Amino acid sequence: MPTVDARDLQTNETDDRGRIYLGTEYANKRVTVAVVEVESDGPDNEELAAAYREAAESADTLADEWDNASDEAWGALDK
Repeated sequence: MPTVDARDLQTNETDDRGRIYLGTEYANKRVTVAVVEVESDGPDNEELAAAYREAAESADTLADEWDNASDEAWGALDK
């Protein structure tokens, strides 16, 4: 197996299906690719958990406000 010079390493972006275009110089050749690191563009689990907690708190506040408004509306109908 040939050795690889660090200057020959390339960083490539993938398309939406995870494919990388290597270029025409690799056409009809067998290429072995090593994935050294994967970066995610999406939020991590802590960010998702914080957003979920915030949404749940907002939903609770909204539900409480709706209960109060609903009670007032039904009370006004009884009068």
